[in-house]
Amino acid sequence: MSYLNIKDDKLMPTVVELNTLLADYHIYYQNLRNFHWNILGENFFDLHVKFEELYNDARIKIDEIAERILTLRYHPMSKLEDYLKSASIKEVSSKLTDKEMVATILNNHAVLLKQMSNVVNKADEIGDEGTIDLIGAYIRELEKNSWMLDAFSKKTTSQLNESLV
Repeated sequence: MSYLNIKDDKLMPTVVELNTLLADYHIYYQNLRNFHWNILGENFFDLHVKFEELYNDARIKIDEIAERILTLRYHPMSKLEDYLKSASIKEVSSKLTDKEMVATILNNHAVLLKQMSNVVNKADEIGDEGTIDLIGAYIRELEKNSWMLDAFSKKTTSQLNESLV
């Protein structure tokens, strides 16, 4: 592929990892929709809005990941049955407490971050800067959202680590 300056035969490992990330993002997205629809309790207003913000962001990333796979001249995975088979993230019940929902999302984030690292490692091996740049930005954003959700789940008496300064 002349516009990528990467030989086609080198791309497959990156594409496989991107398709796995795509599958994970689809299940994560559906978990967020599930929680958005089914949240109850005193944190309803805050979490209902946060879950919507997160699933809207996931929807955009799903499209961008699929388009990156297409840019690499491969077909993105696109069948629900394939997502369910390939994803490390699993569907969850709607009958969770607000705290369990947040914990589930944080666990989903850990899976996504690990898979993003797999993508970056494969892309780095072949000098695929476009994929590295795309996923690097996702890592930064997801780490920030994870920090915020983690802070939400802490007790108000919790403390951060002390600076060495």
